[in-house]
Amino acid sequence: MSEAKKSKAQVFGARLFSTVLLAVIVSATFFSGNAWAFMGLIAFLSIASSLEYFRMTKLGEIPCMQKWGVTLSALYAISVGTVFAREGVFGYATVHYLDTVFISILVLGAFIWQLRKAVDGMKPLIEVATTVLGFIYIPILFGFVAKLCFLPGLVQFKANMPEVPGAWLVLWVVAVTKCTDIGAYCTGTLIGKNKMIPHISPGKTWEGFYGSIVISLGVGCALYAWKAQELAIFGGWTHVIILGVLLPLLTVVGDLAESVIKRCLSVKDSGNTLPGIGGALDLIDSICFTAPVAFLYLMWFV
Repeated sequence: MSEAKKSKAQVFGARLFSTVLLAVIVSATFFSGNAWAFMGLIAFLSIASSLEYFRMTKLGEIPCMQKWGVTLSALYAISVGTVFAREGVFGYATVHYLDTVFISILVLGAFIWQLRKAVDGMKPLIEVATTVLGFIYIPILFGFVAKLCFLPGLVQFKANMPEVPGAWLVLWVVAVTKCTDIGAYCTGTLIGKNKMIPHISPGKTWEGFYGSIVISLGVGCALYAWKAQELAIFGGWTHVIILGVLLPLLTVVGDLAESVIKRCLSVKDSGNTLPGIGGALDLIDSICFTAPVAFLYLMWFV
């Protein structure tokens, strides 16, 4: 066997192992119905992704306060998970205040730290901006997955409140998001010809984009038809279809957003947390965009 074939086989084997392992962990967490398991998995992915982001800024030689950013990111993820695991839907108000408190501490601390030495051109401002971006981009935005697990409006749809009332809602959002990626890859590989945004992501095509919307919408509708009672928070097919189209659009934006960051920092993958797939941030980049919008849409319109 040639070295090239060995390389491809090794990559496939690593990707298969990571996919199976990830599927087992997610399935075990979902079917356990345990709030601590859900929050633990969300916190782990958030912290791992934050570590990767701040590591990338260091590799890209971008001024950034890595220790400060990682510390607050980890504390925030653990705090949110602990509050929801202990208080359930009643912890939403506390988490709302945690958002404000942590962002305030992050910004205040970042600027206070800059006072220790003379201003060196744009470096202090870039350090603060890059650190704040990392915190909002990952722990805050991905934290909406935890908020979806305990969406306040879910309480009226559950007579016997489970530990994680929004488990099926999170599964729906993640399934639609990930099927967008799968649909885009499959459709683009089969019939993709017209490049979508070649200056950022050369592999994306318009055919793949349209195919991803059709496939993800179909998956979203199928899940709702199968588990209409568990997904009663949608309030009917209208909102399912709207979100089934809106989330794929945001999935593409989320994926391209990370591509912009990686191109700016000249890195291919955010890390190697998942051999053959990439880093944890490569796994959740799209969810960082779809989860907040799904949460806000359901809160405002449903």
